[in-house]
Amino acid sequence: MDITYVGSGTRYSRAVIFNGVAYLAGNIAKEPGPTAAEQAKMILSQIEDTLSLCGTDKSKLLTATIVFADMRDFEAVNEVWDSWIVPGHLPTRTPIEAKLLTPRHLVAMQVTAAV
Repeated sequence: MDITYVGSGTRYSRAVIFNGVAYLAGNIAKEPGPTAAEQAKMILSQIEDTLSLCGTDKSKLLTATIVFADMRDFEAVNEVWDSWIVPGHLPTRTPIEAKLLTPRHLVAMQVTAAV
């Protein structure tokens, strides 16, 4: 059983592929914009880039976790998510509220996908 580490740094990998599944690290906006919706767009772009490095894409998502600094941003992020996700290929999804890396970060996302 081979394990592939994608984009490894000093503390973590951007993704780990095992047994046909790509497990992506959590993503926050590299340059957080002023709104959760803008941050969500950046995060989803980052996720697409990592999925591509893993040899897969958003049509093969299995699960998603979306972390909100404040659940009042839920609907704004949903609008971004709904325009990004592939219809008919909806992963399971868990939204939660938690304190994020810095006060500027309003949303974070983590996904797994089939390869």
